[in-house]
Order: sequence, then structure tokens, then C-alpha cells
Amino acid sequence: MTPAPTLPLLGFAAWSGTGKTTLLEQLIPLLVARGLRLGVLKHAHHDFDIDQPGKDSHRLRKAGANQMMVASRRRHARIIETELAEADFRELLASFDQTSLDLLLVEGFKHEHFPKIELHRAAIGKPLLFPDDRDIIAVASDQSADTTLPRLDINDLDAIADFVCDYLAGCQTREQGAGNGFLSVEAARDTILAALTPSSGCTLTPLAQCHGAVLATDLVSPINVPPHANSAMDGVGLRSDDLAAGRWQLVGEVLAGQQHHEPVLAGQAVQIMTGAPVPPGVDTVVMREETVMADGWVTIQAPIKAGQNVRQAGEDLAKGAVAIAAGTRLGAPQLGLAASLGQATLPVRTPLKVALFSTGDEVQAPGETLAPGHIFDSNRFTLMAQIRGAGCEVMDLGIIPDDQAVLRQRLAEAAASADLVLSSGGVSVGNADYIKGVLAELGHIDFWRIQMRPGRPLAFGKLGDTPFFGLPGNPVAAMICFLQFVEPAIARLQGRSWQPLRLSALASERMKSRPGRTEFLRGVFHQDGNGELRVRTTGPQGSGILSSMSDANCLIEIVPSQPGIAIGERVWIHPLQGRLA
Repeated sequence: MTPAPTLPLLGFAAWSGTGKTTLLEQLIPLLVARGLRLGVLKHAHHDFDIDQPGKDSHRLRKAGANQMMVASRRRHARIIETELAEADFRELLASFDQTSLDLLLVEGFKHEHFPKIELHRAAIGKPLLFPDDRDIIAVASDQSADTTLPRLDINDLDAIADFVCDYLAGCQTREQGAGNGFLSVEAARDTILAALTPSSGCTLTPLAQCHGAVLATDLVSPINVPPHANSAMDGVGLRSDDLAAGRWQLVGEVLAGQQHHEPVLAGQAVQIMTGAPVPPGVDTVVMREETVMADGWVTIQAPIKAGQNVRQAGEDLAKGAVAIAAGTRLGAPQLGLAASLGQATLPVRTPLKVALFSTGDEVQAPGETLAPGHIFDSNRFTLMAQIRGAGCEVMDLGIIPDDQAVLRQRLAEAAASADLVLSSGGVSVGNADYIKGVLAELGHIDFWRIQMRPGRPLAFGKLGDTPFFGLPGNPVAAMICFLQFVEPAIARLQGRSWQPLRLSALASERMKSRPGRTEFLRGVFHQDGNGELRVRTTGPQGSGILSSMSDANCLIEIVPSQPGIAIGERVWIHPLQGRLA
């Protein structure tokens, strides 16, 4: 299953009688001629019918069908009765096949928040809408307008088409899925990674201390591995040009770590152990179980293939080849490989220092007596574990109170001594203005709202040259934001690539979501008797319910185009093994 992209939206706002539909009818052919694939969503303020009375579909719907679909080889249409409540705007958006469209034009839905062009004609006698509608991004009018917004001539359709195309191009980086500055998960992550430069710090470190470190430069093999042709098993070594002899005289035995310098001639053979260098002339080994030895002679009881069971010099790794690429995080296999090449030390990235703190007078450290209305600081401890799990050192700044002077001093000190600064709490739009003020004094920080749940509020920017992340205060939201944004940022600073493991699984239960945003549910997956992965949620999914994470072995990703998941439907899962250690 491939997640559908969040489709860019552009609306047209106007008073009744301005001619929105007429303008769209003329504008759409111009946009189509420029290669755009368009969808159109139009709101009607009254009952409407797209069927003609007397047609089969009309008769069946009137007979009582709640949903009616009529299809031909050229088109199909679905009619849904929504007598109890008007259809949800996001659900309507999700019903479009977003993979086959470039842009969705919307007429109406004036109370929904998404980017709009205002259409205005002086003859209507109505005031301009943009002063009271912050979603309007341009004004197309037949009279001048006192605004800093882009101004277009409502009668110049080519100019309006140019603006629409420019707007669409701008959406490729910052997807305005719902207006009001919302970013998709992918757009936010891409923006973050584009703002970061890998650290250049490097230290030559003893091999035994390199576990979890990131290799700074390519490790080039100084030798062939194996260094010489050798036997892959215990057996008898023969010449491949002498396999028809029938029986061979045993002229010696070669043990691992020893060498047999005398060449093996036609009619001769040697006993040889696993890993032992093959003598001159020998290039084929027969496993011991397929031989019979008696009185210094050997016969073979199985077919022989020339060259079998011999590992050639450099077969695993040739001298001069890259053994371990720069940017690799070193685990047990890489350390073993480096040791096999004789490396006592390795050049590794200097571990990143991450300064971490929590904010708020209501937050208390575990072990204290909890005051009324206060909460224990759990975020700092989960984030410390995640930071260390990413191969970084933690600078624990503790809990910083709601005091501008203290916050300014601690942030300035952290930015001067850390490679990255991380906080939790105080980043919701409209809250903790003093935090935003201090951050603005020390650097440039953007406060974003992300199209995801949990974890919508996020702050990112730099304190001087030091990257800063402000994570949500809710515990689960903070952990998931770390996984989605901070973990790849750390990988970028370490000079390594980042790509989460994502698997396809079948849902074992129904899962709800709101279209237009990415949902990360906490789940438990297993493999059934047929080898199929199946997944269920851990139960209640509130962003403050830490047990939903402690019981989970994966995140379940529901993409923006899905209003929900039915039992048996495929979903993406992100295994958490090794990511929350």
C-alpha cells in the first residue's frame, strides 16, 4: 500500500452573484492546458440532485438506498444521503483519488480553513472579505484594493492562472493541507533536514569503545579477506585437473594456521582442515564424509565439481575495497569486520551532545512530594533514553521554571556547549509567550502545527548556530515527535542516512482517524499461522497515556487520505524494536 500525498487545496471566496462558477468554468481549461490535473469540490447551500427523475439510479435511490453508485465505461458517480449531518469537509477531500490529481479547487466551504483567492466585483456593492478572513492569500478584483496581498485583475484569467501555478509550485515544499500554516509530516521533516549540516568532529577511538559510534571515514580493507585461498570445510584437497584418477595418494595434512609449501602433484591428495590454506596445485576440496581413507590412499564416494568448497583470496573482501562506509553506525558485525582487518582503532564521529530540559512551574522531579495541580516530569527521562539510544551524550538541564531570566541564561549556556538543544512543553501556538520571546532573542525559531496526531505542535530552529527542537508536553506526543523529527535530525548531524523500517500488516480491529492528517497509533503486531503480519492497537490512544507506548511494539501509521481502517485492511506499521531502548 502506497500512502497518498496530501493534495494542495485552493479555494475561491466571494459574495453571491460575483460569478465564482463562471470564472472557474473559464479558468479550468487554461489550467488543464498547462498540464494540471484538477479536482473540484463545490458546496451547495440547498438540496440538489445530479440524477434525472425517471432514470434507474434515481428510482433506486428514491426507493430508499442510502448510497447509490452508477457506473459506465466512461465515468461513475456515487450519491450518499446525509440527512442526519452535513458531510465532513475532510472526509469529502479524502474521497478524491489524490494520486491522479495535482490540485483540488474548492468553491464554497467559507468556514473551513484553507488558502483562498477572493473574487470581488465593485458592481455587487459588497465589502472586501480579506480584512476579516485570514485564509485569503490573494485578491482578484475589478477595482484597486488597499492590501499587501497579491492583487489580480478579475478579468485577466491568464494572470489568475499564473498565480494558481505559482501557488502550486510553492506547495511542493510546504504543503498547506489545511491552511493556517499546517505542515505534513514529510514536509516538516524535509525542511528540518535541509537546515542541518553534519558535524565535522572526529576522534580516533579504540575499537572496543566504538560500539554505537558512527564511522567518520570509509574503512578501506588493507588486505584480502580471506588473505589466501582456503578450505571451506574439513576434507581432502585435490587438483581440479586430476579428478578422474579414481583414487589418490595422501601426501600430507594441512591444519588451520599452517601452510603446505610442497605442490600437490597428479595422483596426490592432502587432508585439509577448515580455514587452512590450500597447498600449491590444490583448488578443490571434498568433504570428509564423502571420502574413504585406507593405507595412505583416499577414494571419493560422491560426484566432484571442480573448485568446490574452496574460498578464494579476497572472495569476501578485496584489498582496497571499502569494507565499511562512512556514516555507518557501528554494531557487532562491523566491529568484528574491523577487527578481522587488523584495525585497533577507528575514526568515529565525536558523539553529539544534546542539552535537554523540561519547562513549567507545574512540573516536578520524581521523588518529590507532588503539590496539588502539579505533575511529575516523565518526558525528560523518556527523552534521555531516546537520546542515548541514538548514540548521543545527554546534558541534563533539569526543569527550568517559568522565569524569563533563568530560561535565557540556561538556553544561552546550552547553545554554547551543546550540538543540539531539546525541550518539552511550552510550544503550543498561543501558549508560553515568554518562552517564544526568549527563543526569538537568542535565535530564529519557527512554531509549527503538524498534520499529525499525536504531536501537532512543534518548534524548530536555531539558537545561534545550534539546532533547537521544542517538543509537545504530552508524554506520548513528545516521544513520537522525537521518532519522527529529532531521530532523523540526529542522524543527519552524525553524517548518516535515516530510513525507518516500515512493514505492511493487516488490521485486527477497526481504527478511527481524521482525514487530512497522519495518525500514529500505538500497536502490537504479531505473525499469524500463515506468516501474515497482523496488528491491533494497545487500547486507549490519548497523547498523555504512557502505557499506550510501554505496551506497544510498533506504531501504526494511518495516512492523511484514510478516514479510518476496517478490519482486514492493510496499514503501515513502524516496528519500535531498538528505537526505544
